[in-house]
Amino acid sequence: MSQAAVIYTQHLERRFGSKVVVKDLNLSLDKGEIFGFLGPNGSGKSTTIKMLCGLLAPSSGEAWVAGCNVRNQSAEVQRLIGYMPQKFSLYDDLTVQENLDFYAQLYGVGGPSGQARKAAVVEQVGVGRYRHTLAKQLSGGWKQRLALACALVHQPQVLFLDEPTAAMDPVARRHLWDLLFSLADAGITLFVSTHYMDEAERCSSVGYIYNAQLMVSGGPDELKALRHNLTTAQQHVEVLVRPLMAGFHAVRALPYVQEATLFGQAIHLSLPQGEAVVAQLQQDLERQGLEFRGARAVEPSLEDVFVALTTNYQQAQEAQGAEALPPAFG
Repeated sequence: MSQAAVIYTQHLERRFGSKVVVKDLNLSLDKGEIFGFLGPNGSGKSTTIKMLCGLLAPSSGEAWVAGCNVRNQSAEVQRLIGYMPQKFSLYDDLTVQENLDFYAQLYGVGGPSGQARKAAVVEQVGVGRYRHTLAKQLSGGWKQRLALACALVHQPQVLFLDEPTAAMDPVARRHLWDLLFSLADAGITLFVSTHYMDEAERCSSVGYIYNAQLMVSGGPDELKALRHNLTTAQQHVEVLVRPLMAGFHAVRALPYVQEATLFGQAIHLSLPQGEAVVAQLQQDLERQGLEFRGARAVEPSLEDVFVALTTNYQQAQEAQGAEALPPAFG
């Protein structure tokens, strides 16, 4: 195990009967790192988190969290981590303060120091004004803040968050991420599963798991640089065309367009290299009576990387005669 790593896995696997749910997972995350964990539904994200939290024993391989082996020190692991599930799991009929008191008692946070700790968490998370409000009366964003307060009350070294902003509006999402950055700055390691690509961009490192395998991990900029090596397309272009949807369907039908994705009021394309290809694109669209308003080169996004990885994997599986699984983000 790396001495600096707070989360470290070595050939970690989990099987249910003959089905491999997590395969040969190798990770190394440092103190204060925000790790974004992405992948389609059913890819192995939840199973990975359960193993790292000491809730599910690995079938093979090893994992350490905060210096403890998850296989034979699961109780110690659970005292050193906090967990915030996607679905609100606190007590609706208890107030904010009563929920916090209950979780503090579960973790043995009591006495004068415990009172001080609860007060500090309330201040840190910003739920003070709702101390005497029933949890069921809170909005989605404030419920998540309460869940975070309960996960932090025992001062964990590692915090696992399962799609923490799924039920939040954009303003609440930004506020929560500001809070997560402050936790990381204080030295807490954050393991965050998310489906939002903009949230993945905020993480210090990102991992993409597909069909039980970690396809790639690294910093967001590092992963974007991979995009040019994943397919024969070396040109990423944003196109403005009107009407938008008619243009989208038209470009997808062109044989030289390798990928097409709607991006706001524009279309992002992957094309073979060369200015002549863009000129041909304009001619083909105008020939169909569409208004071509311009094109410009753009850098690939993380979503582009993940789509290319998934496509390459499926093509390799099909070439081997295996059944390829469709992506199922959502």
